[in-house]
Amino acid sequence: MIAGGGPAGAMLALLLARAGVPVTLLEKHGDFLRDFRGDTIHPSTLEVLDEIGLAEEFHRIPHHKARSLTIHTDDGVVPIADLSKLHTKYRYIAFVPQWDFLALVTDAAARYPGFRLLMNAEVHDVIREGGAVRGVRYRDPGGEHELRATLTVAADGRHSDVRRAAGLVPVEHGAPMDVVWFRLPREPADPDETFLRLSGGHLMAVIDRGTYWQLAYMIPKGGFDSLRARGIEALREPVARLLPFLAGRTGLLTGFGDVSVLSVALNRLRRWYRPGLLVIGDAAHAMSPVFGVGVNLAVQDAVAAANALAGPLAAGGPVPVSLLARIQRRRTPPTVVTQFAQRVVQDRVIRPALSRRGGPPVPRDISSLPVLGALARRFIGSGVLPEHVRTPERPYRA
Repeated sequence: MIAGGGPAGAMLALLLARAGVPVTLLEKHGDFLRDFRGDTIHPSTLEVLDEIGLAEEFHRIPHHKARSLTIHTDDGVVPIADLSKLHTKYRYIAFVPQWDFLALVTDAAARYPGFRLLMNAEVHDVIREGGAVRGVRYRDPGGEHELRATLTVAADGRHSDVRRAAGLVPVEHGAPMDVVWFRLPREPADPDETFLRLSGGHLMAVIDRGTYWQLAYMIPKGGFDSLRARGIEALREPVARLLPFLAGRTGLLTGFGDVSVLSVALNRLRRWYRPGLLVIGDAAHAMSPVFGVGVNLAVQDAVAAANALAGPLAAGGPVPVSLLARIQRRRTPPTVVTQFAQRVVQDRVIRPALSRRGGPPVPRDISSLPVLGALARRFIGSGVLPEHVRTPERPYRA
């Protein structure tokens, strides 16, 4: 049983169902249509999709490819990573709405008879017996229910109710910023790229979504109430100044009802498991939006978990705590290294930029530096420890 239909939960459910394991996925919302969620699909995730035969279907979804990453400063453009030089089949980041990605994964899982998806199913507690988790209690429009399982997986996000019910508390590492998300229409003459705009006191991610721009304006931590108190012009003005090509469209932001605010968190659990329970994805480690790797770390967690769990679960036997600990040991190093890198960028680039000090000087072209350029594209494209699907496709046995 998996709580949470985000990237980690949906991918794990697909891989287990594909391996012949009966699995129920519970999602508390009635659909996946929630905007301003992570939508960067990196080469490591594209390779996973390729390994399970979904790459072609994925590429039929409308998407935008970014083959390089750049920072636009007041002094010019700084190339950060040239993904076209990666030694992999997919040498780009695909920007696709997360709801389309989740629909692709869950539709693929539904082709296997052992998969069941329960929408509008909000998990609020775990079932404990003999010192172990034996399932969950959840609510849906029909009332209260219990669902028992050999193994419960918490993949219900950074505010995980399953994690809370199991008494697991993450260690907070802090973040200097929150993110104000909004969109403005895109016109044919606009730039044809996704980039980061940096200026003293201002930092904004500019994402090309084909028919519109998805914009992420970073503000000091806890600063949204102050921004809102100054009125919507306090948001329109920096957008027009940082992105002159959008100056004539900022009036389409009629008020703060047109924006969504992400309270950025960076944390991780010391322990990802209890007997009968495994925690993965954002529930185990909330990631900063730096590098846009949250979705991909979650998918890698799911692949590693499926590789370890599919055999024991398909055999119908119990899952020993030692196996759950092994999954955590495998996924902790890439989590720690990625979060360390995010903290460095937060402290040395984002914090100074938002305080109007402008941040440290950067080379004119990081992507071309012999060592740093290769590390940047490898880190962003493939991650620290990319996982590969080891679970065979098996028929489901009732």
